[in-house]
Amino acid sequence: MSNSEIPTLATERLVLRAPVMTDFAAYADFLASERSRYMGGPFDTKGAWLTFCHDVACWHLFGHGALMIDLRTTGECVGQVGINHGPLFPEKELGWLVYAPFEGQGYGLEAARALRDWAFGPGGLSTLVSYCDPDNARSIALAERLGARLDPDAPRQDPEDRVFRHVAGA
Repeated sequence: MSNSEIPTLATERLVLRAPVMTDFAAYADFLASERSRYMGGPFDTKGAWLTFCHDVACWHLFGHGALMIDLRTTGECVGQVGINHGPLFPEKELGWLVYAPFEGQGYGLEAARALRDWAFGPGGLSTLVSYCDPDNARSIALAERLGARLDPDAPRQDPEDRVFRHVAGA
């Protein structure tokens, strides 16, 4: 799958597009910050690079992966939303991150809804989960606003994670 085959999704306020190399600096800054603690961070540059490459490689290996979140009005990148998969994820995971200056404006919800809808439509998936650290109240609230339901029996890599299940058509 080439970058031109990775979908570009548009919402009222956002454009979700394939990651490019110029996205790495802001992404690495986020992963180096304390804000990444809910996803196994903080990460050094090597860890951030491996995670960034995973996000891109998922498209080529599985037909789904991460998209960067740009504001339609300015083109500024405000975060990332993705479908994670592979040996680190027991199930396909819908995940999101929003850079600090842009939190609290609904961008994560809008982007996650768009990628979830793509996954359940053209992406051909019937279920997704979101793994949430039990202390990450904002991500838990976002998963619930997306309509995901707590699935205590779902497999998880981290036994402490709360798993929220998204089901097509729910």
